[in-house]
Amino acid sequence: MKKIIKTDQAPAPIGPYNQAVQAGNTLYVSGQIALDPATGELVQGSIEAETEQVMQNLSVVLKAAGYSFGDVVKASIFVADMRQFAQINAVYGKYFETATAPARETVEVANLPKFVNVEISVIAVTG
Repeated sequence: MKKIIKTDQAPAPIGPYNQAVQAGNTLYVSGQIALDPATGELVQGSIEAETEQVMQNLSVVLKAAGYSFGDVVKASIFVADMRQFAQINAVYGKYFETATAPARETVEVANLPKFVNVEISVIAVTG
C-alpha cells in the first residue's frame, strides 16, 4: 500500500510528484534542492549553505514519515559542478555515521531544477 508523505516544513513540490512516498517499510524521498520552505526562496551564497538547506529539507521529510537519517539506505546526489564535491560531501557527511552510511552515487549533470548546484534524494527503510 502506498502512502503519500507531505509536510509544510519542506518545500512544496513544483511538479506532479510528492515530497515522499512510503511503500511498506520503505520511504522514497524526492530530490530536494535548497529552497527555504519558509520563504520559498533559494538559499544561495555558498555550496555549503545550499547543501545544508537540502539536508534540512530531507530531514523534515524523513521526520514527517517517522524516519531519520539513520534509516537511509541509499542516497543520490546530483551536482552541477563536480569540483564542489568536497564541500558538498563535508556537509552531507555531518548527517551520517561513517560506519553505517548509506550506499550512494554522485553524478554531475548539465542542469538542475531552478539551476541550483545540488539536489539530493534518499531511500530509507525501517524494521
